[in-house]
Amino acid sequence: MKILKNADIKNKSVLLRVDFNVTLRHENVVEDYRMRAALPTVKYLLEGGAEKIILISHLGRPDGKYNSKFSLKPVSDHLAKMAKKEVEFLPGDIRKECGDIKKKIQKSDKRVLFLDNLRFYDEEEKNDKEFSKILSGFGEVFVEDAFGVCHRNHASVVGVSKILPSYAGLLLQKEIEILSRLLNNPDHPLTFIIGGAKISTKLPIIERFLQIADNICIGGALANTILKAEGTSVGKSLVEESMVEVIKRLKLTDRRLHLPVDVVCAKDKDAEDTVHVSAVGKSRKDESIFDIGPDTVSLFSEIIRKSKVVVWNGPLGYVENKVFARGTDKVARSMANATSKGIFTIIGGGDTYLILEELNLMDKISFVSTGGGAMLDFLAKGTLPGIEALS
Repeated sequence: MKILKNADIKNKSVLLRVDFNVTLRHENVVEDYRMRAALPTVKYLLEGGAEKIILISHLGRPDGKYNSKFSLKPVSDHLAKMAKKEVEFLPGDIRKECGDIKKKIQKSDKRVLFLDNLRFYDEEEKNDKEFSKILSGFGEVFVEDAFGVCHRNHASVVGVSKILPSYAGLLLQKEIEILSRLLNNPDHPLTFIIGGAKISTKLPIIERFLQIADNICIGGALANTILKAEGTSVGKSLVEESMVEVIKRLKLTDRRLHLPVDVVCAKDKDAEDTVHVSAVGKSRKDESIFDIGPDTVSLFSEIIRKSKVVVWNGPLGYVENKVFARGTDKVARSMANATSKGIFTIIGGGDTYLILEELNLMDKISFVSTGGGAMLDFLAKGTLPGIEALS
């Protein structure tokens, strides 16, 4: 893989793919971890003599058409404040106005420029060749620093790399180096904590870590589906029904696999009660599981304490309601405490690091990955399309 430190960027226009898919509220950026993580690459390019840096990113899901709600203008403004540099925002249709946009880039007296949302164009997600050529026309060198989308076969991730001299940015390089340690030579005991809703998307990583991890702790709706497959009634809990028979056939049982032993139940997402997991199918058939219980928190925390490396992806309960975020919050605090004791902790996934932000624990974790799905795919496969494109 070609890395930025080996690139000739002096007096060049650099097209920089970043993942600034951040949370906006009233046109203000309310969480900016991914932006902060990419700043070292922007700084390196500026100090290395790049003539112009043209940033490209996506934001949300505007379904391939312009929608002002998904404009990157507020993100561009926020970047200027963070970097303490003037940033010129370049709106306009990349396809129809590419010539005009190129002229604006050439004439601009700003060194940092920002194009609008790539997902305003369905050609982006289709990895359209002509769209890739248009994007490539804005720079002389391409730097891929958006680890969070490197699992996507998109024009700005894969297509441009086939046209311009292309390199991995500092953030992408760091992500690969740290996550590769887990696959190649991890310290043991190694623990993997996984939550979220769909087990279909996370089954490959569970199977992979059953080969290399000492413990796998599962929460969220993932656990509901496995519990049901094992014959435990889960009441009206969210279950991925199509995966129940798949899990039965796989016989996903192992002494290293740890499921909730008690849970928090409710009928209407407001009232709550903590019961042993076996009680859900007896007296709680009309209720749903929304969080792990205190005994499960204690179990997971003890496993964390005895580990040397802990990897966590995905919330362990219905964290949208604070009543059901307690289990996730307590495990996050256990992770932070483990870090202070010298245990190497890794957390990935937008939902998970939003929780860390709210708890002021971001700097209490050894490494916070900017990828959720990308992190899981990398750990399951050892590579990603966006990384392969840089080979």
